[in-house]
Amino acid sequence: MNDRERYTATTALPVSIESAFQYHARPGALQRLLPPWESVEIESSSNSIAQGSEVTLRAHVFGVPIRWLARHTHYDPPHRFADTQVSGPMATWDHSHEFSSLGNDQSVLRDRIEYRLPAGPVGRLLGGWKAKSSLESMFAFRHRITRDDLQLHQDHPSSPMTVAVSGASGLVGSQLCPLLSVLGHRVCKIVRSRNDDPESLAIWKDDADAAKLADADAVIHLAGKSIAGARWTDSMKREIRESRVTKTRELCEKLAKLPRPPRTLLCASATGIYGDRGDESLDETSALGDGFLADVARQWEQACQPAVDAGVRVIHCRFGIVLSPRGGALGQMILPAKFAGGSLGSGKQWWSWIALDDVLGAIYHALLTQSLVGPVNFVSPDPIRNRDFAKVLGDVIGRPALIPAPAFGLRLMLGEMADALLLASQRVVPTRLTESGYRFRFTELRELLRYSLGYERLPSERQE
Repeated sequence: MNDRERYTATTALPVSIESAFQYHARPGALQRLLPPWESVEIESSSNSIAQGSEVTLRAHVFGVPIRWLARHTHYDPPHRFADTQVSGPMATWDHSHEFSSLGNDQSVLRDRIEYRLPAGPVGRLLGGWKAKSSLESMFAFRHRITRDDLQLHQDHPSSPMTVAVSGASGLVGSQLCPLLSVLGHRVCKIVRSRNDDPESLAIWKDDADAAKLADADAVIHLAGKSIAGARWTDSMKREIRESRVTKTRELCEKLAKLPRPPRTLLCASATGIYGDRGDESLDETSALGDGFLADVARQWEQACQPAVDAGVRVIHCRFGIVLSPRGGALGQMILPAKFAGGSLGSGKQWWSWIALDDVLGAIYHALLTQSLVGPVNFVSPDPIRNRDFAKVLGDVIGRPALIPAPAFGLRLMLGEMADALLLASQRVVPTRLTESGYRFRFTELRELLRYSLGYERLPSERQE
């Protein structure tokens, strides 16, 4: 009896067969396609899909590390590549990625998988439904992110660029660098100190590395000490301010001294610059607010002035609440939500959220949209009250949002941070992104949460 299971999924792509294949062939593609709700990391990789190349993935199941070694067994650009499991959790696994042309810069991607679960009939009985469900979630995610990334590429045609990125290991940077790579650009990571990566630049300690920024077309500055986690002691506040204001000024002074500075600098900022504003609708022309975060963000943006004076197009990326289960606010909210956690404080405060993929897309849009300059709000067009956010999250994961976290308890635990990060109300809208033609991937919270938490399904095609 043949006990191999089969799964096939197909999606139309808005690019030619050659562009679709190149997206998968470039370094960074696998990083883009790993489901964010799974605890999977790339342990080692040949950074290639050519025949004989290998990749090792590492995951944790109930705290136990599991490794999956896959080897590419077929390479026929731009029509097909394939891989097989050498060792890992499955008894066997064979995956074929097939591309066909629809003409007029349209193509089709078809993923075909044949696999056998371990433990024979017992494994199929106990784990068959879970394996099928996992595949349907994974390929709903993979096919959507592939389509959306390639649509972004179509919306913003560009010659290959060299882009220097600081904060490359953070929530945004760790996905931005792969996105830039799969769209055909060269990425140089700005790091604190020299490492083994020949593409890294230790500009803070090496003047020669700082001089290499003249080879970059753009710099994206995301580095900064996290404002969440520990209480804001005086020393913590100094570190937060220095990591943003002082380091940004040093970077911009280095750029200003170059004989040919990069044309564009995108520097992280935050919607915290508006302060606690109740129900007031806020766009980029709104007055700035008060408080520690507003003060830091104001100085952060002012620290870019040396680059502005040197003729660099500077964009201040005022990030709202960036949502991804990989980290940030959503990563911290999932566990309490599973225990029926509800609103924070009264829940009336407005939360201006944005999907991580829209942060990446908007960065790419701003990078290539010359009319954008100055402050830009990186938020979705649909801010939501905190109590409604908690309810939608609870609905998606199948838990009631019953138990609020009282404001006094949050203040007792977190001090000043509670008011600034959790209880403050900021109803921010992305006027400049919208007016400049950015196409949001997610404008509805429920859709984003289902996608990023693995609740979407892409059933297998009917097998003839």
